[in-house]
Amino acid sequence: MSTAWAEARCRAHAAPSPLPPTVLPLPAAAGATLAEPMRAVTPVPGVDCSAMDGYAVGSLSGPWRVVGRVLAGHRPAAPVRPGEAVEVATGAPVPAGTTAVVPYELAERTGDRLDAVRPPEPGRHVRRVGEDVPLGVDLLPAGSAVTPTVVGLAAAVGLDALTVHPRARVAALLTGDELVHAGGSAGPLVRDAVGPALPGWVRALGGDPLPAELVPDIDVGTLAAAVTAAGGDVVVTSGGAGAGPADLVGPALDRLGARPVVDGVDCRPGHPQRLAALPDGRWLVALPGNPYAALVAALTLLGPLLAGMAGRPLPELPTAELTGVGPRRSAGELTRVLPVRRTAAGTVEPLGRDRPGNLWGPALADAFAVVPPGWRGGPVALLAPPR
Repeated sequence: MSTAWAEARCRAHAAPSPLPPTVLPLPAAAGATLAEPMRAVTPVPGVDCSAMDGYAVGSLSGPWRVVGRVLAGHRPAAPVRPGEAVEVATGAPVPAGTTAVVPYELAERTGDRLDAVRPPEPGRHVRRVGEDVPLGVDLLPAGSAVTPTVVGLAAAVGLDALTVHPRARVAALLTGDELVHAGGSAGPLVRDAVGPALPGWVRALGGDPLPAELVPDIDVGTLAAAVTAAGGDVVVTSGGAGAGPADLVGPALDRLGARPVVDGVDCRPGHPQRLAALPDGRWLVALPGNPYAALVAALTLLGPLLAGMAGRPLPELPTAELTGVGPRRSAGELTRVLPVRRTAAGTVEPLGRDRPGNLWGPALADAFAVVPPGWRGGPVALLAPPR
């Protein structure tokens, strides 16, 4: 029995347990998900330092006598006393006794004599130890995505590695004797569009794609054997996900003893999509063979599944007012997923060119509007394109 679109998305996210945590060095952790909070092991800054190029002064009133100079990465030789000043670079440690930093643009220096255009405020332009990040503070919770910026933050607070849930490895089985994989289509043959797009979709949705395998439409046993032999944590099939005489995915899953989680989704396009738990602990996501239908299925089932395997929450979908949709597309009992573009008024409008086998509209889309059954106007949820 098929499942409502929103329910299918929630089931796909809730079905898996997160992949076991592993420790990865910082560059390799990018794209994974924190399995535990990220905690600062050093404060930022690590010493009292200057926020400006200028002079660290030992009292708030001048004139001062310049007695030394400190650059970033060097420590001052001695404390600065009242009436004295030390020239400092941005980021350089300030001497003990510093009451403020006078920036160059507010300083007037003649020889060793320093005057200020106006008296400095107490503590002005001095960054204290731990002012930006205190020692031992939890910066990000478990479940946070490790972006390149997060990697940089981890390095800044003294970490060399992170404990993460790794990205799931996704194997692909491309079925369909009607497909050609190079050049144009001819006669009854159709150029495969899902195979070239799938690795990018997988990466954008949070997985690591493995090389795809072509599986001929011979019989159920051939497909079942290919699923068993496929590597990875998730197997994605393209084509054959329906209930027709040439659709082998369902019978292959039955032969393997797989546990169905989602068996069809009440949406257009993309109704013949499946999610099943394989007996060996892996997951199988069956995408339709039509490319736009396959993209909708990937956004509906594969993306949430990968988020669940990474220990990330199911993303809440933003909404926007949808305009320009006629009754034919808003009525009925099925959810419709439409490629849309944003307007200057802040609404979204359909792009068209969105039949199940057409990627022209989806390729131009700013988002995909999820139009629920019986919709008669108002805001709709938006899915982000895999980029």
